[in-house]
Amino acid sequence: MGEHFELTASIGGRSQRVVVTEVAASLRELDVDGVALVQGYPADAQPPWCAGWVLVPWPNRVAGGTWSYDGVAQQLDITEPENGNALHGLLTRTPYRVTSRTTDSITLDAGVSPQPGYLFELSTSVRYQLVVDGLRVTHRVENTGLRSAPVALGAHPFLRLGSVPTEELRLYINADTHIEVDERLNPSGITTDVSGTRNDFRTGQMVGSVDLDDAWGNVRQEGDGSSLHYLEAPDGSQVQLLMDASFGYVQAFTTTEFTTDGGMVTAVALEPMTAPADAFNSGHGLRWLEPGEAWEASWGIRYLLPRRSGGIS
Repeated sequence: MGEHFELTASIGGRSQRVVVTEVAASLRELDVDGVALVQGYPADAQPPWCAGWVLVPWPNRVAGGTWSYDGVAQQLDITEPENGNALHGLLTRTPYRVTSRTTDSITLDAGVSPQPGYLFELSTSVRYQLVVDGLRVTHRVENTGLRSAPVALGAHPFLRLGSVPTEELRLYINADTHIEVDERLNPSGITTDVSGTRNDFRTGQMVGSVDLDDAWGNVRQEGDGSSLHYLEAPDGSQVQLLMDASFGYVQAFTTTEFTTDGGMVTAVALEPMTAPADAFNSGHGLRWLEPGEAWEASWGIRYLLPRRSGGIS
């Protein structure tokens, strides 16, 4: 994953630490007060299951890698051969360049050049900023080409809560609809209300009892448009995924085969997405940037301490 960049800080009487990588600008480690909030993996290993990757200019899948631009068929490289799809954008193997670094933040840039299946030119960046209770991540995409460009964003963090076994955590997804998929994990065109179904995570379900590679829409937003999804330990502590209004979709993925220094463990990815799978074909959540236009979107991870008599602190 190229060079690793470590930041440490002491903010608001708490300690914070993050490690990000040169390749894919991936989130590799995050600790608050010594509590690990993302699942680690061996130093000499590739990220298991896309752990921590930045996903641009699309998250998730493009079905068959095919879509149409101005009536002309486009063919992306097939990067998920088992399902015949184009997976997770164009920068997952790309070294990023550090353009700004302070004691508590780092910004990495990478460009997208015109290529088969994606005829557009983009400048992209991701900024990791340590904050009192965790991390704020801000993406920026600018269309540096001469034609309108389709863009969507995502990330692939695997969350954890220190030494608590992941299967003992309770997963909460504050979303009202579930996106149904076909056998190749592409949207079938059907979206269902989660009420009364196994896909209702609004009141939480144990990670150890579910098998997920699923997406939800109609996320429940606060007054500022943000939404919150989280894992909760038996003591009431939480690791939270906070998404701004640009992120209208969330994906959850579970595996019992996440490679760590101590062997295989259960892990869960909670992924912010501005668009669902196959957005290049459906148009759902897809943003079109005009030449010279830029767009920013943010999400974050934060750690809430265990419950006390007055609730979570």
